[in-house]
Amino acid sequence: MSLDPALRDRIIASVDQGFDQQIALSQDLIRFPSTRAQEHAVQDFVFQTLRKRGYAMDRFEMDQKALERHPGSGAFSEEHSRAPIVVGIHRPRNETGRSLILQGHVDVVPTGPTEMWTHPPFEPVIEGDWLYGRGGADMKVGLAANISALDALRRIGVQPAATIYVQSVVEEESTGNGALMAHLRGYKADAALISEPEAERLVRANVGVLWFQIEVRGFPVHVRQMGTGANAIDAAYRVIGELRRLEDEWNAEKVKHEHFKDENHPINLNIGKIEGGDWASSVPCWCKIDCRVSVYPGTSAEEAMRKITDRIAAFARSDTFLANMPPMTTFNGFQAEGYVLQPGSEAEAVLGRAHTAATGKPLGTFMTAAYLDARVYALYDKIPTLCYGGLGENIHGFDERASLASTKRITKAIALFIAEWCGTEPVNP
Repeated sequence: MSLDPALRDRIIASVDQGFDQQIALSQDLIRFPSTRAQEHAVQDFVFQTLRKRGYAMDRFEMDQKALERHPGSGAFSEEHSRAPIVVGIHRPRNETGRSLILQGHVDVVPTGPTEMWTHPPFEPVIEGDWLYGRGGADMKVGLAANISALDALRRIGVQPAATIYVQSVVEEESTGNGALMAHLRGYKADAALISEPEAERLVRANVGVLWFQIEVRGFPVHVRQMGTGANAIDAAYRVIGELRRLEDEWNAEKVKHEHFKDENHPINLNIGKIEGGDWASSVPCWCKIDCRVSVYPGTSAEEAMRKITDRIAAFARSDTFLANMPPMTTFNGFQAEGYVLQPGSEAEAVLGRAHTAATGKPLGTFMTAAYLDARVYALYDKIPTLCYGGLGENIHGFDERASLASTKRITKAIALFIAEWCGTEPVNP
């Protein structure tokens, strides 16, 4: 049953009324420089923010052993975050509606050289319609929208008539283990909504993602005898060339995948980091490259890792130097499978109505070539998982920014979705 028009209009007006506070909350979140393993302070802030609103609170650490037993876990390393996961729980007086997970992540990627930003990356500045700051669009503005959508309901004297878990996780940018930890903790619901910056569209299909590191060893000599040595950096470039050929082959397979066949380049290999050598006048004896590659839904991480390992090993056997000193491959982060949101769910229909009411436009869908925590709920809980959020630009780049007008629209849509999906009851009977 669609939402009562009078209630719909009151919710929309309530989001408008509280939007200044929502912007302030977004700015407060952006001010925390919550790069990987540095999210403790922002998670404390989120904990206090939710507790002040009267939610039952849970805060828990990563359980490395439990995660490592799960096939969807990313690899642990010294860099893995130990910041807690925070969950605020709304429980209704009468459970008459459908339950919901609202998730956001607070970890952000590194800023790069700060002098290349127009404004300091963790000083949230508003210029026109844009709110600037690292991690604002991806996705602290979305987390604030989740919280503010619930605030908007309470402001008009209603609350969801079903259990809601407001989850704030870490490790979304590295392993996906934060969302997986919440899953292993036992949080389950009838649907999940993750307010990533998706330009007011719903993600229909999402790639899986692998991280891996390749280390190449060489033979050091003085450059005057360069021909008698073996340059590990040069050898690493040859390995990269072979990985590019594998990337081309995987992209050629897009015709087999319904939601990817019309994309120009759905499978992306990124050489994200390279280091090697010790001295400009010595032939380098070591080189490490850190890589990220995507895989189609339906391909397990184990299968994709085996293909990469086998491909590198076969190439090494054909290379004069590498045949005697094969590269070492380590999978060191994401080991995540992709997913497809099958059309026709009631949750998608409810979000479609909410989106149209908030924006005046039908809800569009698309494929995204980025990692999404939505895979946890889609694959392991097997519930409709809606990845839907506002417009952001320069994500993972300089001058990352989020559109305030778009943020307001999707907050209205999220609030309307909650009201219809969960039902409502008076805050004070």
